[in-house]
Amino acid sequence: MLQQDHIVEGQALLNASALSPNRRSAIKAALGVGYAASALPIMAQTAIKTSTQGLITGEVTINVKGFSMPAYRAMPADKKFVPVVLVLSEIFGVHEYIADVANRFARAGYLAIAPELFVRQGDAQSYGEVAKLYAEVISKVPDAQVAGDLDASLDWAAANGGDMSRVGVTGFCWGGRQVWLYAAHSRRIKGGVAWYGRLVGANNELTPKNPIDIAGQLNAPVLGLYGEADTGIPLDGVEKMKVALAAGNANSKASQFVLYKDAPHAFHADYRPSYRKEAADDGWKRCLAWFKTHGVA
Repeated sequence: MLQQDHIVEGQALLNASALSPNRRSAIKAALGVGYAASALPIMAQTAIKTSTQGLITGEVTINVKGFSMPAYRAMPADKKFVPVVLVLSEIFGVHEYIADVANRFARAGYLAIAPELFVRQGDAQSYGEVAKLYAEVISKVPDAQVAGDLDASLDWAAANGGDMSRVGVTGFCWGGRQVWLYAAHSRRIKGGVAWYGRLVGANNELTPKNPIDIAGQLNAPVLGLYGEADTGIPLDGVEKMKVALAAGNANSKASQFVLYKDAPHAFHADYRPSYRKEAADDGWKRCLAWFKTHGVA
């Protein structure tokens, strides 16, 4: 269930950061994608703008059992057979910030793929109210569908310059939760990095398990980057997850958490008031180091 304070925070952000149609069109043109910048919570300026010089970037279409799923792709232009990282978005979809994160990974030598995981349920970036977005789109996305979309994304990567012996996954908020789940689902990934993804919660038909339920069954170690001031993810949930990981298999035991003092939810999101540069920069360095340590880089 989406926390009320998350809804309030997101709605305030929308009110403060709505883009004009001309601004949205300009971002779309710059990114070369149809989905990546349309609207929801992007502010007029993001803290980080990664150069795409020397990169291949833009929208691609991934076949998922006959369904055409759009995704943003970024990779070095002068390299082949490069490591792969899946970049999983927040509830707002693949907008400018997520595309830029993919560009950052491409500059570090990766083929980065950010799939539009909500597109069957609706256009996440067309909503102006976070609670309505969650109720009408996000809450209707089955975890099994997400896993299948990520599997198809890796199949696409294998056919388009990706080294399938070096695969990682990272995600933010909603995407952070999916990192934990995918680490238990896929045997192709070597490591995961979850940024403030929910760990516990109610189970239902679409979300039958939460990260704590699969904590002992990971196919790859996961690094959890969380904020101590995150009001939506209580620290006792993190502690329970640590206990569950410690009782699991070798990959579960190898998983770790880093807690950032005074950092709120979405501290890496450089387009939001929650951004904390020191924690975000340290988390990014740890993310790259984690992937290198576990054979992704």
